[in-house]
Amino acid sequence: MASLFGFESLALNPIAFNLGPIEVHWYGIIIACGVMLAVYLAVREAPKRGIKPDNIYDMILWALPVALICARLYYVVFQWSYYKDNPGQIVQIWDGGIAIYGSLIGAMIVVIWFCRRRFIPVWLMLDVAAPTVILAQSIGRWGNFMNQEAFGKVTSLTYLQGLHLPHFIISQMYISGAYRQPTFLYESVWSFLGFLVLITLRHNPKLFKQGEVFLGYVLWYSFGRFFIEGMRTDSLMLLNLRVSQILSVILFIGAVVMIIYRRRNAVSPWYLEGNTSNVSL
Repeated sequence: MASLFGFESLALNPIAFNLGPIEVHWYGIIIACGVMLAVYLAVREAPKRGIKPDNIYDMILWALPVALICARLYYVVFQWSYYKDNPGQIVQIWDGGIAIYGSLIGAMIVVIWFCRRRFIPVWLMLDVAAPTVILAQSIGRWGNFMNQEAFGKVTSLTYLQGLHLPHFIISQMYISGAYRQPTFLYESVWSFLGFLVLITLRHNPKLFKQGEVFLGYVLWYSFGRFFIEGMRTDSLMLLNLRVSQILSVILFIGAVVMIIYRRRNAVSPWYLEGNTSNVSL
């Protein structure tokens, strides 16, 4: 069946173009586009909440490299059995192998550090960034698509056609002699839906306290990631458990507890009130 339709011969080239000896990969281009769109949207929202746009630009100059390094380190640590024998490949991020959870941990550290230095409410900055981050994640998964990674278990051509997917997606899911579940697509769609929910609801008055847009993002993403991760065949493992599933459970429970605790005990302004101190302006 695969030969009849010729899908297996149509895998996309992960290299977009060459600049002399330098190969420019679609993986990097797609991730860069996601980041640029996220920054653009955050810059548009920031002044409405009393945060100077320059603070977004300054923060991203720190957050982006730290997030990238942490994303790679996270992946390498859980694949150390391979990289200890291939240390030269540790820096080869253009071939894939960066972990979203690692990047989020790194970015969170930078946001907390940066906001405390600039006297900007940390929760508010996280609220401004959260919907744009999950959109960037949605876009970034297509970098995995180009590299034929973040895929699921073996499936059939009939199943993929039943999803009414374009032929270019079906052909790209023909990996190592078999069709695979397009788990990259499931997560991309889930993340995009999360973006739509957050971007639509966050301007409703008396709905979100500061910090709850971000915590809503954590709830949404971790919930979907738990189930999608269970479909994947390339998960990072720890003691025969999927690391991302463990972290998803911890984050989901933590976000629920944090929302309940802050609603009961913390006096937090509403998200739409923004930076009431106006220190950053």
